[in-house]
Amino acid sequence: MRFKFPFAAAFRLAWAAACFSAALLAVFPAPTYKLWMLALGVTEWGHILAALSLLCWLPGWRASACGRLGAALGLGAFFLAWTPLARSVSVASGLPKSLERAFGSAGSRIGAPLSLSRALLGASFGPTRFQTRAFSRRDGQELRMDIYSPAQAHSASPCVISIHGGSWSGGNREDFSWMSRALASLGYVAVSIDYRLAPEAPFPAAVEDVREAIAYVKRNAGELRIDPNRLALIGRSAGGQIALMAAYERPDPAVRGVVAFYAPTDLVYAYLRPVNPRVLDTWTVLRTYLGGEPKARRGLYERASPVNFVGPKTPPTLLIHGLRDEFVWDAHSELLERRLRARGRRGLYVRLPWATHGCDYNPSGPCGQLSRYAVENFLAAVFR
Repeated sequence: MRFKFPFAAAFRLAWAAACFSAALLAVFPAPTYKLWMLALGVTEWGHILAALSLLCWLPGWRASACGRLGAALGLGAFFLAWTPLARSVSVASGLPKSLERAFGSAGSRIGAPLSLSRALLGASFGPTRFQTRAFSRRDGQELRMDIYSPAQAHSASPCVISIHGGSWSGGNREDFSWMSRALASLGYVAVSIDYRLAPEAPFPAAVEDVREAIAYVKRNAGELRIDPNRLALIGRSAGGQIALMAAYERPDPAVRGVVAFYAPTDLVYAYLRPVNPRVLDTWTVLRTYLGGEPKARRGLYERASPVNFVGPKTPPTLLIHGLRDEFVWDAHSELLERRLRARGRRGLYVRLPWATHGCDYNPSGPCGQLSRYAVENFLAAVFR
């Protein structure tokens, strides 16, 4: 059966060109902020784009040169859109042994690190309980935390405190709440917190707020059914820097580990090696957070860089970073991994070759699946 309307071939070609152009973002960096958002969709929901590109092969594609060209572009888009999931297979195959070497054997309760059925059908989580509490008031601002608890909590559970991203001046505690639900369904208490934002509250305000959240959790451990001696921090992007600083600068024996997703770890390096300004204005972001440029505030930049605080009491660290990150160069995780290794501290850097910034936004995407597996195994190991 062939299309009957006059512009079928032209429409087919236009559709194919759009799919192919989008699919190119599966392998090439996004040149602008808006295209980064599209790249995030292409790399973590590529199977949907692959299915849409097959519309170019509906009956009638042989009838004209436009139709044949459209079919060829559609086929190219199909294969490009599958590349992130295909590239994630090699990471998944080595991830269990890498985690075991770094942190010891812990086992997984979600099966394999990567599953095509989860990618197609979506991630699922068990039942959890939810509440919101205020944990502090700083500078006239009430800071709150969302608490995700196991549905059937019969004893004190380990607690994971989550710190959102947003270039230190945005974001909110509800970002990436799927990870908190996933952890609660596995028996942890997951706490996602507010913190004061720049420029009204520059560094180190956010780090102080994380410490206040830790203190609140400890004070109320009995009521919240939390083990106050088994805590971990997890942060994304700017939140990763905050989590690392809170864990590294003044080590607390109760903080058994820290997870940082695509976090800036050396802020002097970040200023000297900015990313594409059409994606993110690195200089403005850092000046807003630290009150100036390194020339005038070198000491503060160094004091806000987790890479400078690795020492004998640094807790085990899991780093997750996409090698195509357009916001925070993957070199930041590389630098911290080398420092951890040099100081004899336990750590693992999970490299995701296809992934961009925010890659764990989709829990059933390749980054989301691998991240969930890595975080679950890491926590099981450090909380033993």
